[in-house]
Amino acid sequence: MKIATLVTRTAGVAAALATALTISGCDFFNRADKAAPEIAFAPYAEGYASKPDFAQLDYQHPLSTADLYKITPKNLSFLDQEQVDQIYARLSAGPIPDGPFEGDLFFPRGESGKLRLSEIAGGGLKGLLVNVAGAKLDLVGELLWKGKVFYRDERLLRNRIEDLSTLKKLGLVEEGTDNPLQKATVNGKDQWLLFPARLYCGQSLLDSRRESIIIDYAFTDELPGYRRMPDLLGGRDGFAIRDEIRMVYPGFYLGRAYMDRAFVVNFVLYNKDIADRARDEFMKTGQVQQDCWTGTQQRMVVAERLTSG
Repeated sequence: MKIATLVTRTAGVAAALATALTISGCDFFNRADKAAPEIAFAPYAEGYASKPDFAQLDYQHPLSTADLYKITPKNLSFLDQEQVDQIYARLSAGPIPDGPFEGDLFFPRGESGKLRLSEIAGGGLKGLLVNVAGAKLDLVGELLWKGKVFYRDERLLRNRIEDLSTLKKLGLVEEGTDNPLQKATVNGKDQWLLFPARLYCGQSLLDSRRESIIIDYAFTDELPGYRRMPDLLGGRDGFAIRDEIRMVYPGFYLGRAYMDRAFVVNFVLYNKDIADRARDEFMKTGQVQQDCWTGTQQRMVVAERLTSG
């Protein structure tokens, strides 16, 4: 795809951003959940050998549609990492998203609540990034798991960045190029569309029994609209980020972020408009478009009246 084509498409998405993002996650991300979701988990202990087999987990503790609607980004943080993993393993990929999604990272119960990419990266980062101080490096990394815009037809994604000041202070925003920064206005604020990535179905690094939707930054420098700075931060010469997501229910995805194939952090993506529109049908049927291989999973449908959270 030519750069001009993506820029034109971006302008169309920008018009939808102001409407969709105004309602897409404010209540969802700010709700004051105070307890973990009441769903079943397989028993486990600290040692790796004690972890349950995912196929057995699916068979003994399948998640019904009613179970799925008990999950929110906030109450996920009341679970430990093993429980988050058990939820992810019981999900299917669902449809590859299209359009704007709100996003945020989260830390399971018992973890520090601070992203430490500098500790994980060690001496592995190349080029200019080796001179970036650890704390600032962590701030840069957090930008990669906020709001996103999906271009489903092109199998492309761009991250939505509100504030470039951190990147500019670090000298990581390239100036004076023929390739202008792409921008949209959301809730009265400028949103910069940066860090392009490929979208495709691929094997999960946690659960190989069924595919996940992969958000791959490895070859970001080959994508339309690429700017060396700051876009290389997510690519093979930067963090080497590879995300994967699976659908909790329509409009809501649970994600896992990897850096050089090492697990880094959990994140969530949400679009309230999609979630509201698809809720009744999904509750009735448990069925949704599946763009990726689902294995043999079957979703249980429970005719249970849920209260809105």
